[in-house]
Amino acid sequence: SSKPRDLEVQSADGVAVLEDCTDFCLAKTIQRTEEKLKKRDLPDCLDDDIISHVGNEVETEAQIRFLKAKLRITQEELDSVRCEYRKKDDENKNLKSHLKDTEEENTRLQRTISVQHSQTEKYKILSQEANKKSEGLQQEVIALEKVLQ
Repeated sequence: SSKPRDLEVQSADGVAVLEDCTDFCLAKTIQRTEEKLKKRDLPDCLDDDIISHVGNEVETEAQIRFLKAKLRITQEELDSVRCEYRKKDDENKNLKSHLKDTEEENTRLQRTISVQHSQTEKYKILSQEANKKSEGLQQEVIALEKVLQ
């Protein structure tokens, strides 16, 4: 048969399905093989060239469809990972900004604490000096009271 092969492959949920093949008929091939078996006119090696060729084409189409589906899924996963990466990157930038603000606030508070500590020490010294002066003045008052009595 000199007709060109007409294979139409359709997708059924990503699986290749053989719809039409004009010069191949499985029933005829089986019938011829059975006739050869009856006549015992079968060669040592069965010629499955037609079956294997069509099977290979179907197999190849199925593999192509499978790989395309796998590529599409991988692309979707990659897009999802990219989206997650962008979200994490934005979150990371926000956290870095927050950390920077927190560190600046910490530095400011440390300076405030340092100034307040210095002022506390200064007032403590002034308080001690005032207490000494007060004691001295109290002793003078006591001495003056004794003189006046």
